[in-house]
Amino acid sequence: MFLLACLFLASQLHADKGRALWSAVERAELLPHAWSAVLLALLLVPLNWYLEARKWRKLVQAVEPVGHFRAFLATVAGTGVGLITPNRTGEFLGRVLFLRPQVRVAAAFASIPGGIAQFVVTLLMGALALVAVVVFDLALPWQAGTTSTLVVMLSALVCIASFVLYLHPRWFRLLVQHVPFLRRFSTHSKVLDRMDRGLLIQVLGLALLRYTVFTAQFVVLCKAFTSGAGTVHLTALVPVIFLAGSLIPTLVLSELGVRGALAVAFLVPVGADGAAVLMATTLLWTINLLIPAVLGSVLLVSMRIRTP
Repeated sequence: MFLLACLFLASQLHADKGRALWSAVERAELLPHAWSAVLLALLLVPLNWYLEARKWRKLVQAVEPVGHFRAFLATVAGTGVGLITPNRTGEFLGRVLFLRPQVRVAAAFASIPGGIAQFVVTLLMGALALVAVVVFDLALPWQAGTTSTLVVMLSALVCIASFVLYLHPRWFRLLVQHVPFLRRFSTHSKVLDRMDRGLLIQVLGLALLRYTVFTAQFVVLCKAFTSGAGTVHLTALVPVIFLAGSLIPTLVLSELGVRGALAVAFLVPVGADGAAVLMATTLLWTINLLIPAVLGSVLLVSMRIRTP
């Protein structure tokens, strides 16, 4: 996937188009509002991770009460582990190290609904945005019609299945018990039985707020680098980009390549400059993931981690 993404980006930015990269940098330096937009995106980073920390804190509260600051540190530390796992699925491994050793496995199971909630929100908002794109006849990387219908239907089916499992964590626990190497953790997985519907709705609301934050960051950064696409087009297509990205397995730097390729593929047809979009994507990935992952890695090696 990473090689294909790089080949696609190279084909989009080669020859004369490649010179647009430097001109985009020059334009960003000459426009005062660009730096204010970048500053706004940076200021939203702590809010992004605060919402994720609050979401995780609510889920593990029944296992071990965690303070706001320690939950924030654990969330940032988990980013360092998540960056080297497919689609950042291993973030919980770094987080549970900040809890007592006796409850870490149970806390890992308690963390699962948080990831499902973010996945459901990404699928739902992406599918709704794709419907809006088709209805208003915006340009897509594929021919409108059958492909769009299939993508919406597939997203809807996966979203419904994930949402049902999310609202009924006991069913998810039953599925876990059918996985041979996870059966020995059946006692720890009982924490999923204690999650009430009200808590899950709150976590889903926090996931929606977090999704709104990093969607706004992407739109702001694209406008900062004068991508050429209108705000309405960006607002409609960014959720579709996130939808496509969530369905493609990625790892470490491949995530940046895939994200950049998807952003260019979706936004260039509506008038965006490919180089500017790639710059915005790279900066978003750097401030939201790379920098927190580096800080999280430092936390993991420097904090006092409790061991048996």
